[in-house]
Formats: sequence, C-alpha cells, structure tokens
Amino acid sequence: MYLTKEEERIYNGEEGIAKQKAIELLVALGKIYEADKLIPVSSAQLAGVSYKTIGDAGTDFIKFFSDNGAKVAVNTYLNPAGMDLCDWKAMGVKKSFAEKQMKIIEIFRKIGVNISCTCTPYLIGLRPSTGEHIAWSESSAVSFANSVLGARTNREGGPSSLAAAIIGKTANYGYHLGENRVANFLIKAQVKLKTISDFGALGVYAGRLVKNKVPAFELEQRSTEEQLKALGAAMAASGAVALFFVKGQTPEWSLDKPETIEVKEEDIKKVKKDLSDTEDVDHVVIGCPHCSLGEIKTIAEKVKNKQLKRELWIYTSRAVKEEADKKGYTKAIKTAGAKVICDTCPVVSPIEDMGFRNTATNSGKASLYLKKLCKQKISFGGIEEIIE
Repeated sequence: MYLTKEEERIYNGEEGIAKQKAIELLVALGKIYEADKLIPVSSAQLAGVSYKTIGDAGTDFIKFFSDNGAKVAVNTYLNPAGMDLCDWKAMGVKKSFAEKQMKIIEIFRKIGVNISCTCTPYLIGLRPSTGEHIAWSESSAVSFANSVLGARTNREGGPSSLAAAIIGKTANYGYHLGENRVANFLIKAQVKLKTISDFGALGVYAGRLVKNKVPAFELEQRSTEEQLKALGAAMAASGAVALFFVKGQTPEWSLDKPETIEVKEEDIKKVKKDLSDTEDVDHVVIGCPHCSLGEIKTIAEKVKNKQLKRELWIYTSRAVKEEADKKGYTKAIKTAGAKVICDTCPVVSPIEDMGFRNTATNSGKASLYLKKLCKQKISFGGIEEIIE
C-alpha cells in the first residue's frame, strides 16, 4: 500500500500509540483486500457499543484508545447501546449491566464521538451524498447508505470503523471502487408489496439467495425510504448484502450479465410463514432498524384511544423521539400503555433476561436475530396485524 508522508509518520508512531495502532489496523485490512492506498472519509458510524455484544474485552479495546489520548477526526456516530441511557430502569435492565454500559458510553464520549446510539444516523442528520466515502459499520445503515443514498462504504467492523474515525481515512477497496458496485442478480418481484413487513420478507428471501453479492430489483411499485430501509436490513441479516439497486429508485443501476430470479406472491407468503413459530405473544417490538417519525406517527394512530393488553415497545433514536414528543405521538403511545425506547434495540438489549420469550415484530431483520441472539420465538406480521 502507498502511504503519504503524514501516514508514514502516524504508522511509525510519531503521533502517538493510539493513532499508530489505528492506522496499523487499517493498513492490515488494506493489505488483505489488496487496497492501493488509504482514502479520506467524511464520517464514521461505530458498531460494538452494547455491553451485551462486546463485553469486558471489547470495553478494554476501546478504553486503550481513550487512555492514550485518541480523538475522532471526522463526524462519528454510535450504533445502539444495550439500553435506554436515560430510562433503563423502566426497561427492567439490571444495575450491574447499566453500570458497564455507561462506562462504554463515557469512553466514546471522551474520544469525541456523538452519543447518538442509533442504527439510522441518516434520519438524524448524518446523510452522506452520492459518491461520498464514509466508514460505517452497522449492517442496515451500511446497506441504506450504499444503496438508497449512493454513498460508498464497506461493512466495517467495530474495530476498523473506530480506527477509520480516529485517522479520518479507510482502505480503498470493495464498495469504495466503482467497478465493484455492479449487480450479480436481477430480482423481478412479481408481487405487490404493501407493508414494511412485505419488504422485510422479500429481503429475507433475497438475502438467502444472493448471500454477499449485489442484487438489483425490479419492483411493481414506488417504494418509501422506510420500505427500502426494511428491505436492506433484512438482506443484511439473512445474507450479507451491503449494496442493492432498485430500478428507477436508487441513484445507481449497474448490471453485468446478472442471474435473473423471479419472486412471486407465494414465495413471500412462505417466508412470512417460516419466520413465525408462535402465536402466543407476550411482547411486541417495532423499530429494527430504528423507527422514523412517519413510522411512529402510524403506530400512534393505531393505538390512539385504545388500551394495550401486551407489552408494545417502539425503538427509535432520541432525536426522532423528541420530534415525536412535540407532535403528540409519544403521548398517544404511552397513554395506550406502550413504551417508546431510545438508544437501543431489541437485538442488542438483554430482553431475554427481562422474562420475554415470545415476541411479535414487523422486521425481517429482527425476526432472524431475535431467534439467534435473544432466545425468542417469533410472530411475524405487519404493524397493523401485530398491534391488533
């Protein structure tokens, strides 16, 4: 790899051990993937925030950088933590967990990270433009940035995204290169997709087929950002899709002799059926990825003047919740007996330790991860269906 004189000084330790270790990590990755150089990034989004997922070893890793004076060089946002940072007691989180989680948050705060704790930073102001190089790590955020916004990022790991944030650069490989942003599959959806759960089911179906390749979609209708968010999140969970195209809707559309796949209504119905393994629901979660203001409005309208008989937890960023507060959506939701939770998500919070076993969700991503990571049985359906 080619390094500039400034990068060589950092690599040789002339600007401190924290920067040296960060650039060593980036160079090592670059060599593995045959990158020619490092390139500047305008922002970073860090995974590895919840104590549930990184534990003591991960805490020690990020503490090394803060203890040695590291500061982020670009606008850097955090992925969801393991709890609502302001209202963790209402979630039923144990004090011992909360103390360890807050330690992680303070370490990130010390190095200059924006304590946003969201998987949808593009909904709260961090919205890169087409062709802009970034270093993001959360799978659904990476998919949205690459696909819907046309920005350029690989699916960074927690350590590499932190290193990129500190140096302000990442290795020039993968989806930073135009020649790799080409679809290998053309998926023709011969079905009318109506709900976010429909798009999630399509994402689960497509991700299982294409694995870590790039799919291009021909859809029968114009999609909302929320629907494309759900599609990308589900593909990232069922496969490892970090980039997709939708004809006439995404900034890019590039195919190279793709394999064609036709998806019919019965395929979507089968996925929905396979995702569900219980009808006995004690817990309903919406917001994986985090809810937009529009999604919260929809939920508020569904529960207004009603009283819920089961736990309904809605996950979003703190910034979006503040907007929902102003518009009265939060009040309507809480009056019905539901919770609006910030800073975390059902997957990275310890919901299995809170007594929940049977969870309903409209998220294809959550349906897969809650089974694997949180010991949940799942009831999958649209917002209206699972709230009813």
